[in-house]
Amino acid sequence: MLPDQRLAVLALGLSSAIAVGIGTGVPAETSGKHLIEDSPIDRSMTNEPGNPEKGKQLVRDTSRATCLICHSLPIADEPDPGNIGPPLAGVADRYSEGELRLRLVNPKALNPETIMPSYFQSTGFSRVAEEYRDQSIYSAQEIEDVISYLLTLSDREHVAE
Repeated sequence: MLPDQRLAVLALGLSSAIAVGIGTGVPAETSGKHLIEDSPIDRSMTNEPGNPEKGKQLVRDTSRATCLICHSLPIADEPDPGNIGPPLAGVADRYSEGELRLRLVNPKALNPETIMPSYFQSTGFSRVAEEYRDQSIYSAQEIEDVISYLLTLSDREHVAE
């Protein structure tokens, strides 16, 4: 994204993953806008702090769009992690909270060619199954929970569980 480009990201949600059949039934949220100017989304999307334990459950939830489809995580005995995306061990050392939020909300703002889905976008998709239209993979609070968990994954502090 060029520095002079601006992209208003409405806090709504449905990712391209839903377009191929992954969904949760979470209604899209309509409150707030998050302005991306070739930079992180530093402001929390909710008034509640993220819960790292709930975030850990979300990234492992195979009934939804688990991070393990594409990434390995430093979780003992986690079966068959993906290797399409980079390993998430030490991700807290590589990205700030705002950068992680941007990667979950709108990864295409960073790399238009990425195959990583937006976990919080609901428009601009075609051939979305009716039952998944206008829904996000994660709610705003779930985004904050996942970020809270990812921020625990520091090479300096994290011990595999």
